[in-house]
Formats: sequence, C-alpha cells, structure tokens
Amino acid sequence: MDVAGAAAHRPQAAGDTGLSRALAFVLRHGAARLGIHIGADGFVPVDAILGHRQFRRYTAQDVQRVVQTNDKQRFTLRAHPHTGALLIRANQGHSVQVEELELEPVEEGRGNVPAQAVHGTFHRHWPRIRAEGLRRMSRRHIHLAAGLPGDTDIISGMRSSCDLAIFVDLRRALSDGIPFFLSANRVILTPGDGDGVLPPRYFQKVLQLKPTRCLLPLSGAE
Repeated sequence: MDVAGAAAHRPQAAGDTGLSRALAFVLRHGAARLGIHIGADGFVPVDAILGHRQFRRYTAQDVQRVVQTNDKQRFTLRAHPHTGALLIRANQGHSVQVEELELEPVEEGRGNVPAQAVHGTFHRHWPRIRAEGLRRMSRRHIHLAAGLPGDTDIISGMRSSCDLAIFVDLRRALSDGIPFFLSANRVILTPGDGDGVLPPRYFQKVLQLKPTRCLLPLSGAE
C-alpha cells in the first residue's frame, strides 16, 4: 500500500527541510550522480539513499516523517511487493528519464479535466514567456496547478513565492493534441508540443499576484 503524504498538512519541522530538499534532488535529478539506481517507475530503495554518506545521519523514520509532513506531497512511499523494503519516489519534477510515474492522462472522456490550470512564475520572466511560451527547460514536464496558492484543496504545482500566475486554456490545448497528465499529488503536467513548449496562444489571462492585478489583454499572444 502506498503511503503518500497523509499527514501533509502538518507543518514540517525546520530541521527536516534540508532532508526534504536533498531527497527531492536525488529523486528528481541526481540519483545516478550519487551511484543510486532509480527504477523505471521512479522508485528508489530508502536504504540505498541512507547508505550514501550524504544521508548517513538520517534514519528511515526521518524519511517517513518528511514524506508525511511535506505540505506539497512531493513524495510517495511504498513497500516493495516482494521484499517489503521501503521505497520512495518523487511525484513529479524529474529531469531524468522515468517512464512509469503512474500519471493519469487528462481527457474529456475521463471527466478529469481541471476547471483551471495555472502556471506560477515571476514577473521578471514574463517578457520572455509572453513572446516564446512556457518551456519545460531541463525538466520532463511543464508544471501547472489546479488553482492559486491558498485555494481550497490545492496542494502543489506552484511555489508560494511566485508573483505571476498564467492561466492556461487547457481544453483548447487538449483539442490541439497537447497531452496533459495528473501526478499523484494532483499537479497538472504537460511535455508541451514537439519542441517542449506550451505556446502563448493557450494563455487565457495573466494575474500579477503581488499586488493583485490582471495583466490582460494579451495582445499579440496569438
């Protein structure tokens, strides 16, 4: 049975922040660099991580606590089906090749198209994004949230420090053949088009969050 962040709304202890960040780096990007094998499904044995010198001061209980208290539910824990060994996976954000993340395709026929899809960013990036669109960069997906930070039931998908929110016309993009997926912690993910881009024509509106101000109209976004 998977043990996701069932207690994720409890505040994470300050001392666990470093472990959480280190786990995120290894599971999303750096496993091979540390000589740790990451499975096709994204899972890594917890013992393999704890055996590396960078993690030797931590225990399996520390890892479980970090997973359970992570407010973004970034990780999933489960027991190996045969050996019972504890495994951990990052739910999204990978730059490494991971084929079987249990991503749920977003499709009209499934009835799972979110009412909103919002990408959080910073005002300084807006001129480039407005001209070129959203790029997945070194990651495998562009990340979107199903709402704004602070909205009910929005767990992850946008940093709380973002000062700009780009609302994406999800149905229009889907109808044009751009795939979208839902991760285990309900982040909306897309690889973009063939060039790894979500073009500006799919932007519905842009909201400046600090202070709140709508930046529409998006003249020239087409």
